[in-house]
Amino acid sequence: MRPTILVVDDESGVRSSLAGVLSDEGYHVEAVASGEACLQALEGRRYDLILLDVWLPGLDGLQTLERLRAVDAQVPVIVISGHGNIETAVKAVRMGALDFVEKPLSLEKTLLVVRNALRQGQLEAENEALRAQVSQKFAMVGESPRIRALRAQIAQAAPSNGRVLIYGENGTGKELVARQIHLQSRRASGSFVEVNCAAIPEELIESELFGHVKGAFTGALTARKGKFELADGGTLFLDEIGDMTLKTQAKVLRALQEQRVEPVGGAASVDVDVRVIAATNKRLEDEIRKGAFREDLFFRLNVLPFEVPALRERSEDVPVLARHFVRELSAEYGRRPREIAPEALSALQAHAWPGNVRELRNVIERMVIMAPGERIEAADLPAPLGAVALPGGAQAGERLRDFPSLAAARDDFEKRYILQKYEECGGNMSRTAEALQVERSNLYRKMKGFGLLPARRGEP
Repeated sequence: MRPTILVVDDESGVRSSLAGVLSDEGYHVEAVASGEACLQALEGRRYDLILLDVWLPGLDGLQTLERLRAVDAQVPVIVISGHGNIETAVKAVRMGALDFVEKPLSLEKTLLVVRNALRQGQLEAENEALRAQVSQKFAMVGESPRIRALRAQIAQAAPSNGRVLIYGENGTGKELVARQIHLQSRRASGSFVEVNCAAIPEELIESELFGHVKGAFTGALTARKGKFELADGGTLFLDEIGDMTLKTQAKVLRALQEQRVEPVGGAASVDVDVRVIAATNKRLEDEIRKGAFREDLFFRLNVLPFEVPALRERSEDVPVLARHFVRELSAEYGRRPREIAPEALSALQAHAWPGNVRELRNVIERMVIMAPGERIEAADLPAPLGAVALPGGAQAGERLRDFPSLAAARDDFEKRYILQKYEECGGNMSRTAEALQVERSNLYRKMKGFGLLPARRGEP
């Protein structure tokens, strides 16, 4: 579609000249002689660009610009001014005009300014579309009371600059919460920079966070900016901060206090303006008591605490999430979205989901790829999910045991599921943790709590 340009000038010669030249360049051009006619034209359609003369009968250019901004705040405007009106043209730019050209018009310069303005408008539109896609990608799915309360908490806290500490098990969506806080903050146009503190070796974490100068250590062939500096003006997300060493914690604390970082091997400090959001699957109060986490850093980070619920604590969201992942993954793989059978949804909802939302998404991805029929049936689900797929939650000819509470039933299922995976993996703790998509330390604590591990020497 050809870009549409509106020319507003009281000189008929200028209108016809610009209309002719711009039409020859492939643009669709309309021309009016007054500010009032310009505002009237805007009521009927949206233009890609407006060329607006400063001196007009009735409403002058500045008055017209002010009013049209109330009608369409996004349309690019180029001001046309005479030789004696440069100061007025500059004022128009301060009011929101993109650029200005002087009379008598240089057609070559005018065409260049028009091309640049249209290109910038196109880039801004593409940027807005991408921002909408990002916002949709990181949308929080679910309508359970816990998720509605979490969304309300994000909306209230996001516009501030307060530091955030997010608690939650692995796979619950802590990064999703961090991204939502960023997208709804005043820093949304800035960068969102993520650091997984558990995945970076201790000897590299300081360089990763604060950068380094050339020659600071073996292999530092060039200078490099750290994550703090890359996030300047935006948000820095420190994931799994509970796994950060005490030495690095001290330097992070100093950076938060001073809003300044010092690259490894460098003598000069760099000022940064960063909002820090941290996340952990550990209870940092327990880590403080063990001497593994600094209490002063905890107080710096824990300004706005967030708790992300485990999926088993909001099981009513499982069907909504499952259908959402079917749509998302079907589009990703170029397939038609399939319905999920009610029995399959019942089985998904009854599962304890030790890997939380991440585990659910992986199961749905497997079904989107591998399920053979027109819809996803209970029989298509991987064991042990399919085993609880019949109405009433039991297999044919089998009744579930009686439990005093839903929590006890979930614990029993989780215990048997972990034991099954442990036996499938030959008693290898690391392979079992990988199969369950949980941290090895979390699996060990869980198995010890369930009494699934042999007692160590000296233990009863």
